[in-house]
Amino acid sequence: MPKNIYNLDCNIAQTLNIVGDRWSLMIIHEILVGKKTFNEIKQGLATISANVLSERLRQLEEDGLIVSNLYSAHPPRYEYELTESGQDMEMIFHAFILWGEKHLDKCYKSLKHTACGHEVELRHYCPHCESNVDDITVVPVEDAKQP
Repeated sequence: MPKNIYNLDCNIAQTLNIVGDRWSLMIIHEILVGKKTFNEIKQGLATISANVLSERLRQLEEDGLIVSNLYSAHPPRYEYELTESGQDMEMIFHAFILWGEKHLDKCYKSLKHTACGHEVELRHYCPHCESNVDDITVVPVEDAKQP
């Protein structure tokens, strides 16, 4: 996906400009679940070509979602880890899993509370009121960051 394909004043559009390329979210997910090297990521995403994986890793690093660390000089080999920005996408993946449970014909994963084993839900939390909330409103940000 060419960068800045969505020229809209919208958080969703601008986020898709960063992670909307084919494979980008899946690569972030592979790293999130512990696959660190090119070969581990490639193995987890069996149908991705090596060229596409290399390009997406480079772009995700440029966009600040991952960092690469050289672990072997000859030949050069890197392992990848998520930045704080990349780690913050975990809740997005959880939302996808919950959406899939509700809407996919075949469900592959679910979210369970580790302590009791029951299914969980995502909730919105207001730190000011110190409570979960259901009545939320999307409002424009007055001092929106300009690219």
